Amino acid sequence: MYSERVSRLPDAVVWTNTPTGTGAGAGRVLPDGCMDLLWHDGRLLVAGPDTHAHLTEGDASSPWAGIRFHPGTLPVLLGVPAHELRDQRPDLAELWPAAEVRRLTARVNAAADPARGLEDLALKRAAEAATPPDPVLRHVVAALDAGRPVAETADGLGLSARQLHRRSLTAFGYGPKTLARILRLRRALALARGGTPYAETATRTGYADQAHLSREVRDLTGLPLGELLNSRG
Repeated sequence: MYSERVSRLPDAVVWTNTPTGTGAGAGRVLPDGCMDLLWHDGRLLVAGPDTHAHLTEGDASSPWAGIRFHPGTLPVLLGVPAHELRDQRPDLAELWPAAEVRRLTARVNAAADPARGLEDLALKRAAEAATPPDPVLRHVVAALDAGRPVAETADGLGLSARQLHRRSLTAFGYGPKTLARILRLRRALALARGGTPYAETATRTGYADQAHLSREVRDLTGLPLGELLNSRG
């Protein structure tokens, strides 16, 4: 069973996914522009920024807990550029000193609620961060999520296209065009799941037509739109 709540961290969500005992198979995690700090089977991991759907392992016998961070936030806490983690799920010990990760893992494992322990870890890390997330990044996400073109977004922030691309790679893991595609997909799926006809969904979210929407959905998620909406992914 999946559940989530607002985190004590700004602009973050704490989520858990607990086995139901029904023998659930592999899951499909869709790209969303976010990165997650994860706890699973006594280990700490990081979910890097995805450029396509991530298929989880079929064994759903162990619970998961995670904190989903607003785009561009987690790389600052990790001290690792997002593009180095693109489409990956590394152990935290691959990014931080092993002794420190063992200590942090033991603390989370000892918590009555691993999700709470994971959140406490993230809060402490955020308080210790040398620099806060670049405030420009929030404007980038807001502009692209509103459907503004990349060139217009860069101009509005006083950045060249090259500067915006470089900062996006570090913060989001890919360039602004890819981020814009992913954010548009999220908007389209929200409308379609709410019952908006596919053709109207395409028009309202900036696709050329329904066929364009269908191609983008298949490219980014690996499934046709109808099949995706009927799945649990």
